[in-house]
Amino acid sequence: MFFRLLRLILILALVVAAPPSFDALAQAIGQGAAGLITDQQKAIQDLTAKTDGLEKKIQEDGEDDASLVEIRLQLEEMSRAALTSALAFRSRLTDINNRIETLGPPPAAGQPQEPNIVTGERQALASEKAEINAVIASAQNLSIRINGLIDKIGNMRSELFRNLLTKRYELSDALSPQVVSDAQDEYVNLYKAVSSWLSFAFKFKFKAMLAATFIALALAVVLLVGGRRLFGRIFEADASIEDPSYLSRLSVAFWSTLLPTLAVGAFLASTVFLFNYYNVLRGDIGVFLNALAAVIAVVFCVNRLTNAALEPRLPNWRLIPVETGPARRLVRLTTAMAIVIGVNNFLAVVNDKMGSPLSVTIVRSFVATIIFGVILILMALLKPFKARDESWRPWPAWLRYTAIALGLFTITAALLGYIGLALFVALQVVVTGTVLITAYIGFLSARAIGEEGGFADTSVGRWLSTNSSYEETALDQLGLVVSIAINVMIVLVFLPLILLMWGFQPGDIQAWAYKLATGITIGSVTISVLGILSGIVVFVIGYFLTRWFQGWLDGSVMARGRVDTGVRNSIRLAVGYAGVALAALVGVSAAGIDLSNLALVAGALSLGIGFGLQNVVSNFVSGLILLAERPFKVGDWIVAGEISGTVKKISVRATEIETFQRQSVILPNSNLINNAVGNWTHRNKLGRVEIKVGVAYGSDVKRVHALLLDIARNHPLVLKNPEPFVLFTNFGAAALEFEIRVFLADVLNGAIVQNDIRFTVLDVFDSEHIEIPSTPRAEVKKHEAWPIDDDKIEAEFAEREEAEAAAAIERERLAKSKRKSRKPDPD
Repeated sequence: MFFRLLRLILILALVVAAPPSFDALAQAIGQGAAGLITDQQKAIQDLTAKTDGLEKKIQEDGEDDASLVEIRLQLEEMSRAALTSALAFRSRLTDINNRIETLGPPPAAGQPQEPNIVTGERQALASEKAEINAVIASAQNLSIRINGLIDKIGNMRSELFRNLLTKRYELSDALSPQVVSDAQDEYVNLYKAVSSWLSFAFKFKFKAMLAATFIALALAVVLLVGGRRLFGRIFEADASIEDPSYLSRLSVAFWSTLLPTLAVGAFLASTVFLFNYYNVLRGDIGVFLNALAAVIAVVFCVNRLTNAALEPRLPNWRLIPVETGPARRLVRLTTAMAIVIGVNNFLAVVNDKMGSPLSVTIVRSFVATIIFGVILILMALLKPFKARDESWRPWPAWLRYTAIALGLFTITAALLGYIGLALFVALQVVVTGTVLITAYIGFLSARAIGEEGGFADTSVGRWLSTNSSYEETALDQLGLVVSIAINVMIVLVFLPLILLMWGFQPGDIQAWAYKLATGITIGSVTISVLGILSGIVVFVIGYFLTRWFQGWLDGSVMARGRVDTGVRNSIRLAVGYAGVALAALVGVSAAGIDLSNLALVAGALSLGIGFGLQNVVSNFVSGLILLAERPFKVGDWIVAGEISGTVKKISVRATEIETFQRQSVILPNSNLINNAVGNWTHRNKLGRVEIKVGVAYGSDVKRVHALLLDIARNHPLVLKNPEPFVLFTNFGAAALEFEIRVFLADVLNGAIVQNDIRFTVLDVFDSEHIEIPSTPRAEVKKHEAWPIDDDKIEAEFAEREEAEAAAAIERERLAKSKRKSRKPDPD
């Protein structure tokens, strides 16, 4: 009665307190939603204002490709912000829809009216939903407008690129005497600008310049010296090696090009950065210095690559088997070509910054393309090979004619006034060609390292083989990993360079990298490279943590606790499987894959697993049962059917048993669960062994019994308790049969004990003149062995047949000759 009264009081209290609490909660929710709507409306207004400003800037900077790329990046960021504003209401809209569904539809005409509080709540929810939909529509419209501007920028950039390649200049107007005076004026202006900056820098920024240069130089030295220390022999060609392997030549060519170029690039980039950081550079001088650094880096890279591939000083290290004289000329011509193109690009930046006349720009580009074409044709006409008859041979036909065609094309395009097209082709031949050749050499090196035994032949592989416990198989696997890492590094380093050379801006690469990192949507599937890599990294970390924990648990905790070997093995396997499964789940989640989406796939696969993989699943479940119940453990001596041996390993699919003949038998776990299994060492190693002995009829059986019992008791491995026992088992057909039964602390020593007791029995019975009878055996007659070589018999038979046939022919011939000799004599 008391509890009923208490429950009634509580219900009344809740009913009285509910309306004020509901009103307060609704008011708080309404204030929160209103604040969210206000914030998102303000954010969309700000984005709209920025979009208007960027649209005007597109019209103003429509001729500047780099500016258009920067505007596009800003627009893409704003588009993502607009979509974020729209998605901010997702949870609130879900709550509103759920609440409206809970309230149900308003009562129809003729039905009782609903409470005012319900009507008010429905109206408030509908009003809030309308406001949210209005904000979402504004965000979606803004996103559509921004995407339209992005598409417009793409079309404008494509048009700029086409104009650059197809624009034609009148050379007659450019090649005039006025060009010389304009060039002189430009040179004077450049000299004044540089000299005034140098004067300012040395007077007011000398210490900053010195510090920046020293830091940049130290960074380059660290890269260069560290590379030499790290890579050793694969950094420089060793003149003492007469016949280096192809892998060694590839490695030297690749790394001796890449590492010094990276060191020089790091020096130049850090110098420019530190000069800007210390406010050493002016605006125009900073642009000039950036352009000059790029030219120096390209020329240095081209020179290093040609020297590494042709090796004018060391013929045995050349990748291309050309003669020494042509190799030197090729290095000079290639470097000269790079210098021409680099200087032209540097002067182009100078002319653009200083507002040089168009005639100066045209003449500069015209001269550069003509020189480039001539150098390319000279390289094609070079004869770098020697035949056996000491005659000089040219390049292969396809390479020679391609180089001549490119050289003639640039010269012809320049003469026809298509300066932009000629410069583009020249730049791609020099820079893109250098990048592609270097990358190709790197890919060849990676492939050679990944081949069987390739990594072991490198200096790093030899060092690991000498100073570590890595075997040949492990080094091959490590070589595959190194090969993959080199390929990935080459793609990450050289692909952006090629894209930059083909007219793409750094902003383009940044946008693509962002899309790859955040996800590429194909239909309803979003693939995120960064997510996949994150999942792989998380799984690898989890895997190695599991292995470390397994080793620590087994070697430190259970070993110190002197846990049984079988128990340790079971715990170690269980921890390993659980850890790997957990790492896989966490890795899949880190990759951004919703595990709930896999439920349908798992349900579809379950049917196939049930039918097609039922044996595998049965063995898997049986393995888990064996690990949990532990009817036997590692080290036990078991008998499973006709198989008897020691358990070596218990896995989830099968159990490895080593027989006493050292044969490894892999037995499915389901056989061990479904069939009878004998375990000699289940709880302990205590066991009994038997030795059968027979004596002749007429022997003193009591004396025999006493002797056998004494022999069993005197063996050092036989236990005193339980004590040994001798049983008079049977009156045999030829002997009186006894059986010695002894107990051992370790049944695995049974064969040794049986062997010792049998020897002792023979010795004792011989001294006591006790006969051990033997069953008489029937006499076996020896028969002539059957022939085992049928081919030999057939051959001998054929030879006899031929001999008999030849003898018959000979007898017939002799008979005929005798008949002919018996003719009558003439009268």
